Amino acid sequence: MSLIGKEIGDFSVQAYQDNGFRTVTKADVLGTWSLFFFYPADFTFVCPTELEELAENYEAFKAEGCEVYSVSCDTEFTHMAWHGSSARIGQVSYPMLADPAHVLARDFEVLVEDAGQAERGAFVVDPEGRIQVYEVTASGIGRNAQELLRLVQAAKFVAEHGDQVCPAKWRPGSKTLTPGADLVGKL
Repeated sequence: MSLIGKEIGDFSVQAYQDNGFRTVTKADVLGTWSLFFFYPADFTFVCPTELEELAENYEAFKAEGCEVYSVSCDTEFTHMAWHGSSARIGQVSYPMLADPAHVLARDFEVLVEDAGQAERGAFVVDPEGRIQVYEVTASGIGRNAQELLRLVQAAKFVAEHGDQVCPAKWRPGSKTLTPGADLVGKL
């Protein structure tokens, strides 16, 4: 079953950000674009490379009006320890959400029950709290932050210009398509 268009459920979780803890709820994410970036666990192997790349691209996400939320089933204390002990994770300034009760991982359908960990899932959520883009990869496959940024940009464009769609490799400023009978068989 597809998650496209699914409204995310209510939640209240702890986050580690800016050397402190805070609560993040569904109400906090409504009204803006969001990227929920699930990963299996802190202190692992592929995860720090992904979170570092997100950190390197965080300003570009913010420029698009999109908040980045990394999410694992670890606690906020584990996030704090990892942030303080890893040069890569020390670069992270976006909220690191703690999901030890698996509320978010279940809602986004990425929880691996037997392991108590999340799969690698990236979800673009619109300002109304609905999933517009998602991808889930096997645990050994890292993701590309710049491609995720492009997907945020495309989702925003389609939301703002409902009569136009974004073809493969679309980037802001590139040509779009207006679906219609005149295009059938001509692309």
